[in-house]
Amino acid sequence: MKILYAASEATPFAKSGGLADVAGSLPKALVKDGVDARVIMPLYGDLKFRDKLEYVTNYSVPVGWRSQYCGLFKAEVDGVTYYFLDNEYYFKRRGLYGFYDDGERFAFFSRAVLETLFYVDFTPDIINCNDWQTALVPVYLNLYYRHLDKFNRIKTVFTIHNIAYQGKYGLDILEDTCGIGARDAHVVEYDGCVNLMKGAIECADRVTTVSPTYADEIKDPWYAHGLDRIIRDRAFKLTGIVNGIDTSVYDPENDDHIWQNYSADDLSGKAVNKRELQKMAGLPVRDDVPLIGIVSRLVTHKGFDLVKFVFEQMLTYDVQFVILGSGEWEFETFFHAMTQSHPDRVALKLGFIPDYAHKVYAGADIFLMPSKSEPCGLSQMIALRYGAIPVVRETGGLKDTVTDSGDGKGNGFTFQSYNASDMAYAVERAVTGYRNREGWQILVRRAMQCDNSWGRSANAYIKLYKEILGQ
Repeated sequence: MKILYAASEATPFAKSGGLADVAGSLPKALVKDGVDARVIMPLYGDLKFRDKLEYVTNYSVPVGWRSQYCGLFKAEVDGVTYYFLDNEYYFKRRGLYGFYDDGERFAFFSRAVLETLFYVDFTPDIINCNDWQTALVPVYLNLYYRHLDKFNRIKTVFTIHNIAYQGKYGLDILEDTCGIGARDAHVVEYDGCVNLMKGAIECADRVTTVSPTYADEIKDPWYAHGLDRIIRDRAFKLTGIVNGIDTSVYDPENDDHIWQNYSADDLSGKAVNKRELQKMAGLPVRDDVPLIGIVSRLVTHKGFDLVKFVFEQMLTYDVQFVILGSGEWEFETFFHAMTQSHPDRVALKLGFIPDYAHKVYAGADIFLMPSKSEPCGLSQMIALRYGAIPVVRETGGLKDTVTDSGDGKGNGFTFQSYNASDMAYAVERAVTGYRNREGWQILVRRAMQCDNSWGRSANAYIKLYKEILGQ
C-alpha cells in the first residue's frame, strides 16, 4: 500500500500546531506497519534542516492562467521520505500562514502535489490531504487529472483537523487564482463564496476527522462553522479516528527534559518532579497540596472564560496552579494579576516553551483542559502519559480519550455542559480524589497505562485505507 500524505506542515521541519505533529508521526507509524508512506509539504523559507535536503528536479505548475516554477527536494527521516516543493515567491517568508495571498499560495501547492507525481517514481494508492491548505488536491484530481492513466486509480482522503479554518475567499479568485472555470465553480462554491474545504468534502473519496466525537459534532451548526449542511449530506463519507502522541518524545521513563524519570511501576520520580516544579515556579514546596497544570493557548476557545469566572473559587480548594501559555490579552493579564494577589498559589509562564511544558506534565498532579470544542487534543493524552490526571469537558477528542473515574474505572474527571460551576465541581472532585492518596496512586497508574500511541491510530487508518481500496 502506498500513501502520499499531503500537509502544509510536518515535524521536524515546520510546525505551527497539532497538524505538524500528526504529519510527522502518522506516516512514521504507517511505515513501521509496512506501508510505503511519504509526506509532501512546502519548502518554507525558515524550514529546519534545509541543508539536509537533496535536490531532485524542477518543473512548471499551472496556477490559473500562469505557470510557476516548482523545485523538488527530498529527505528521509525515520524511514519516511519527505518531498519539499520549492517556490521562493510563495514560500520564502517568515512564518507559514497569515499572508494576503494564502489562497494563491496553497492553490499552487495543491496543484504542485499532483504535478510532482509526473517526476517521481511513486504513484500512491491514496493521497491523504489535510485541512484547507490541501483541499484543492482532490478537486484538481477529479477535474483535471482523473482521465490520465497515472491518476485514474488514485483515491483521496481528506482529514479535517479543525473545521473552523475552511479556506474561504471571494468568487473572484476562482478562475484567475485557482484555475477553476465557471462550469466547475459549483464544486467549491458554498454560501456565496469560495470554500476550499467544501470542495474537498465534495470530491474526496472519504473524509476523516481527528476523533469520533468530533465527527458527530461537526454535523451540528454549533460546531461546524457553517459547513453542517454539506457534512450531513456527505455523512456517508465521514469517519473519526483519534490522533495519537509520539510515545518516544513523551516518555516519562526516558524524558531528558524532566528532573527524574519514572514509570507506572515506580512513581517516586513524579514526586521529585513536583517538588522541583514548585521550586522553579516559585511556589511553596508542599506535597499535601494538589498541583494543577495548564499548558494551552490562553483563549476563549480553550475554555478560559470559564476558568476566569471561578478561578478564585478554585483557589479555596487549597490547590496550586502552574500555567504555561499565551493568547488573548484578557487572560494573560488576568493570570498575571492572580500571580500578584496569590503568589503562593499561582505561577504563570507566558509563551510556549517545550522544555517547560514537559516539566509541567511531569510535575502536575491534575491537568485542566476545559475546551469549548476540541477536535482531538494532544495535551490530555500527554498528561495521561505523565500521570497528570486530566479534568476535561466532554467534547471532541477529550470525550474519546478521557473517561470519568467516578465509576472506579475511568482515567480522569469530566463535565458535560459548558458551564463554569460544572467545571469547578469537576476540579473539586479531582482535588477530593487527590486527598485519598492510595486511591490516587491507583488512578495515576491507570492513566499512565492508557494506550494513546500512534500505533493504535495507524492501525485504524490502515483499516480505513484498505476499505477504500477494497482490500
